[in-house]
Amino acid sequence: MGSSVTPDIAGLRALSHPVRLKMLTLLRGEGPATATTLAQRLDLNTGATSYHLRQLAQHGFIVEDAERGNARDRWWRAAHASTRTDRDRGVVDSDVEAYLATVAIMYADRMRAAVAEMPFLPEQWRTVGTLSDWELTLTPAQARALVQALARTVEEADDSDTDDAAPFVVNINAFPRPGQRWDPQ
Repeated sequence: MGSSVTPDIAGLRALSHPVRLKMLTLLRGEGPATATTLAQRLDLNTGATSYHLRQLAQHGFIVEDAERGNARDRWWRAAHASTRTDRDRGVVDSDVEAYLATVAIMYADRMRAAVAEMPFLPEQWRTVGTLSDWELTLTPAQARALVQALARTVEEADDSDTDDAAPFVVNINAFPRPGQRWDPQ
């Protein structure tokens, strides 16, 4: 699977649909699946699921997994490990904003689910995560360097195949504090 994709505007619009973003997240995190499997996971009918899968495939986010299934069961897999936006290059428009709003909602939902499941985790997993925040006063260059350093740290972490390893989610949310007044430049 390629490391990342920067979709065009049409791709971003397609990915801004919450169901499609959830499907892509599941395919990236849990591996290949059929429309039936995804429909059950997302509490959808298979017709709607197939429609959303075709939209994801049309924009290159997923591909058919030819090594699995048969003529009756089509398996799909993610084509990339992550999605980047033109925002990463300084472009922010309504389509990028709509996609990022969908991502933010999904992050919040995932964090709420993680907090709700904390009491049921095996003891050794209960204290390894964090929902912390820090507020620093930085220049744009310092902020960019900090985000890049955090991303490098995550990208350099090695996956483990030991018996006590489990999927572990890391979200990096870094942004200027909302509600500030900015001087026009």
